[in-house]
Amino acid sequence: MANWYLQGTWNHGQVAFIATIGAFCFIILALWRTPVLLPFKLITVFLHEASHATACKLTCGKVEGMEVNVNEGGVTHTRGGKQWFILPAGYLGSSFWGMVLVVASTNYLTLRIAAGLLCAALVVVLVIAKNWFLRFLCLGFLAFLILIWVLQELTIIKILRYVILFMGVMNGLFSIYDIYDDLISRRVNSSDAEKFAQLCPCPCNGVAWGVIWGFFSLIFLLAAVYLGLVNLSS
Repeated sequence: MANWYLQGTWNHGQVAFIATIGAFCFIILALWRTPVLLPFKLITVFLHEASHATACKLTCGKVEGMEVNVNEGGVTHTRGGKQWFILPAGYLGSSFWGMVLVVASTNYLTLRIAAGLLCAALVVVLVIAKNWFLRFLCLGFLAFLILIWVLQELTIIKILRYVILFMGVMNGLFSIYDIYDDLISRRVNSSDAEKFAQLCPCPCNGVAWGVIWGFFSLIFLLAAVYLGLVNLSS
């Protein structure tokens, strides 16, 4: 039976894990509005849109295309499916994938699986992409991941886990910020939460749904840290 409890004394790996996440959070927040993080932000937008597409396929809909733009915007063109499932999948899906990447970074087997799945997802998106910018983004990040993976396997440069961990933390923070930016700081009426509020028969408006989704995104991020610590304790 799996042990889900943390021991009283942390080992070196757990301390390094927490310190690395803290450093990544500081770097991300400090460089948030600079061009340095743009490639990673665009990958988080890609995962946001890919989550919409996945939810559409799971509810028997059809994905007609995806777009990611240099202004950090994106759109997934769908037909059919269950909108009550597809709309929240962007925010919550990117948070979920952030959690998966953070936990996967703590084990060499899951690290390789996560890198392989990311590469496979990028190849799929190359096929369904509707704009050339998204295609170039996929090709560039695919080449970057493969290069880091080759260095991981063939040289003493072992940085694949830090790349995957950084992407996981970035997705967790970006999802929370995206909800705040869309629904609180500037109230985007075309946001997923505003559209969801029109479908939901309860009195919650878009901001209320955004707060609820933001809470779950924070839970995903905290769960990722906890599960990573548990995984490193064994």
